Amino acid sequence: MTARREKLEAMLASDPSDQMLRYMLALELDKEDADDRSLELFNGLMSDSTPHVPSFLMAGQLLARLGRTDEARSTYEAGIAQAKIQGNDHAAGEMGQFLLEL
Repeated sequence: MTARREKLEAMLASDPSDQMLRYMLALELDKEDADDRSLELFNGLMSDSTPHVPSFLMAGQLLARLGRTDEARSTYEAGIAQAKIQGNDHAAGEMGQFLLEL
């Protein structure tokens, strides 16, 4: 376990709803190839009352790397829709490009 991961987990223990900390931990777990745990965190972030748009992008990329193309496609599609709802045209466009590349 990395020191960075340990720090993030310690900070999350005091504020488990913090989206940024959860996102940073999901990214750290992705780097460590802890795919299931990373996806679990991304899924939680995507399901929040205000979904975390960057999590759709990163989850889609992880799913694509794992060869889970159908799941990656649906994640990008949901992310594009959510990005548009939140007025994040840049993220919608970026996910649209990844979707085309699947």
